[in-house]
Amino acid sequence: MNLRLLLGALATATALAACNGSDQPAAPAVAPTEVAAVQTPPPDYPAELACAGVGGKSVLRVVVGPQGTPTDVTLVTTSGNSQLDDSAIARVREWKFKAATRNGQAVPTTIQVPVSFNPPQPKPDECFAIEERAHRGG
Repeated sequence: MNLRLLLGALATATALAACNGSDQPAAPAVAPTEVAAVQTPPPDYPAELACAGVGGKSVLRVVVGPQGTPTDVTLVTTSGNSQLDDSAIARVREWKFKAATRNGQAVPTTIQVPVSFNPPQPKPDECFAIEERAHRGG
């Protein structure tokens, strides 16, 4: 009889141990991270436009891929000047980012990037040469 009691207790202990297996702590969740700019050199600002006081802000929609490079760059809001918009798009395509992550894996992320073109004040010396050439017709 003692053998039956011992086997029953052993079976009960084994079943209880199996149930407690789910109480093991889960692997810690990896916190998500957001996209971060790493290299963002400014766009070329055509001297003729800067010296003429032409400025504005282009707003771009940028898809940053898992490798941290832009995979798609599109114009959302124009600066009012196509040369400035084109310059902004061309430069932002070259930018480098640290990709966003979810569960420890890099994921594509869409962000909006404003690119401002502010005419220099006071005008740099090169502006006077550009204006002189314009007055002479060349």
